Amino acid sequence: MTDAKRILINDVTLRDGMHALSHQFELDDMLAIARALDEAGVGIIEVSHGDGLGGNTITYGFSKHTEEEYIRGVAGVLQHAKLDALLLPGIGTIEDLDRAVDWGISVVRIATHCTEADIAQQHIEHAKQRGLETVGFLMMSHMLRPAALAEQALLMASYGADCVYVVDSAGALLTHEAAERVDALRQALRCEVGYHAHNNLGLGVANSVAAVERGADRIDASLAGLGAGAGNAQLEVFAAVAARMGIETGCDLYALMDAADTLVRPMLARHGRAVQIDGNSLALGYAGVYSSFLHHARRAAERFGVDVRDILVELGKRNMVGGQEDMIIDVAVELSRKKE
Repeated sequence: MTDAKRILINDVTLRDGMHALSHQFELDDMLAIARALDEAGVGIIEVSHGDGLGGNTITYGFSKHTEEEYIRGVAGVLQHAKLDALLLPGIGTIEDLDRAVDWGISVVRIATHCTEADIAQQHIEHAKQRGLETVGFLMMSHMLRPAALAEQALLMASYGADCVYVVDSAGALLTHEAAERVDALRQALRCEVGYHAHNNLGLGVANSVAAVERGADRIDASLAGLGAGAGNAQLEVFAAVAARMGIETGCDLYALMDAADTLVRPMLARHGRAVQIDGNSLALGYAGVYSSFLHHARRAAERFGVDVRDILVELGKRNMVGGQEDMIIDVAVELSRKKE
């Protein structure tokens, strides 16, 4: 890139990273990571249950602390970064959003399946009425062709979204596919465009760079790649690549490296977890399955004595999307019966 471009980093370590820890994030860890991200110059930091506001349920998993404790706690330590939360209509409500505003958020991201932008209208409009910076989040974007995805993005923009994201929830997009979708939104929209990657095919950083080259204004990333499945685009790696390319992120690269090495990786070790591209997370990207399904599928596979990869591939064949976690058990039961 010959002309320096400035992009905004939206960190998802403390929200998407919830999935990697089965939502058992210690508050002290969250506050330490939030401070480090803030001091490193990250623009926006996202905090909520992994499945967004209101996700603290038996279906999605109960978190270690309440969302109020997490959001109020992080709001209290930030000096520079904006604080945001994710909300999925059907899981979170407008009342949940209003509470999060009271707790300290100034940005909200309203997430829908990529074909269902219309269900975000009342949430986006209400968020704008509350004075929030409001972002549309089109999940599972690999399931729509670029032109159709742009039409959904236009709906979110018409409701008042300040930015609309291409969200590769399954980590299934190849690099040219990610670029095509960002390009389609960039050509259609007057508002900003963002890109959210998962690393299930090992393309998280590469796809994020391609997104910037096609005009993305915001990039999601997380320290050490902490997130669902094989994790998100690795923040410190993306920042290093961006610096080499002359892309300005406003972040202190060494500070991000230190935060990943001294805070996130030791935390993962204490929890006995690893964020990596193993066979199961690779199957997510291969099958095109929502990344947060992985832990649910692992538990179902163990319970019914079937291969977790078979569950994921079958879910992909059925085009299952976020919010259909109950189908994981159904698929596991069917696969178990076929073995008998």
